[in-house]
Amino acid sequence: MADRRGIGEPPAVRAAVILLAVAVAAVLLLLPLLVVFAEALGKGWETLFAALAEPDALAAIRLTLLVAAIVVPLNTAFGLAAAWSVSHYRFPGRQLLITAIELPFSVSPVISGVVYVLMFGLQGWAGAWLAAHGITVIFALPGIVLATAFVTLPFVARQVAPLMQARGVEEEEAALTLGANGWQMFCRVSLPKVRWALLYGVLLCNARSMGEFGAVSVVSGHIRGATNTMPLHVEILYNEYNLTAAFALAALLACLAIATIGVRMALEWRHHRSISLGSEAVWTDRR
Repeated sequence: MADRRGIGEPPAVRAAVILLAVAVAAVLLLLPLLVVFAEALGKGWETLFAALAEPDALAAIRLTLLVAAIVVPLNTAFGLAAAWSVSHYRFPGRQLLITAIELPFSVSPVISGVVYVLMFGLQGWAGAWLAAHGITVIFALPGIVLATAFVTLPFVARQVAPLMQARGVEEEEAALTLGANGWQMFCRVSLPKVRWALLYGVLLCNARSMGEFGAVSVVSGHIRGATNTMPLHVEILYNEYNLTAAFALAALLACLAIATIGVRMALEWRHHRSISLGSEAVWTDRR
């Protein structure tokens, strides 16, 4: 690996850049996190656990986990299918599909929530038909799932597709030549090549699905104990000046985010270690 320490910057410039990066990270990331935990624990552990055990808080936690359990597998399946399509096939509309995958990053989550209300709300395009058949989408679980699925749509596909395209199709073609069917080729050749990117995408998708606020806020209706996810319930408690309960639930969300980051770091460490061991094995064999 090239040594990048001697690329011309004076020591003072390097120190200033590093100090600026650390200061921004501390002010924007670490300090708010410390404030959340300090406020959550301000009245003791018993008060924190009591706030988390409150029925509306438990309902919000269950709903958040349920939405994540539905959305993450759906977007994982979509991400793999989309990544396979754009990396292995050339078809009319391929570039449109790639652009559509990027769309949730360029559209405000609030706008996406409004679009779903216009489509599936009582006065929306399909609202009358849905009401006639007793189907409730907006202000219910299906609407929350749709809104969350939209904002988390790109994560798996964006992680997997570039790696699939970079690896090429030679190994898949060799597997087919040796008699493997399509499913065997995918599970034993294609999927292992992108497993780390897939895991990263799944982790990012899960983290965003649990923390999504804007789109879910529009379609949920803010019904306590029914359609409030954890971020929405934090807002309600804060607006009611129930700060201890609000920060307790926010601390739980922060713990889930930290756990996600920890899992990702562990996966990256394992991935880099496996690459290092593989390189050493190759070098030993060559010697």
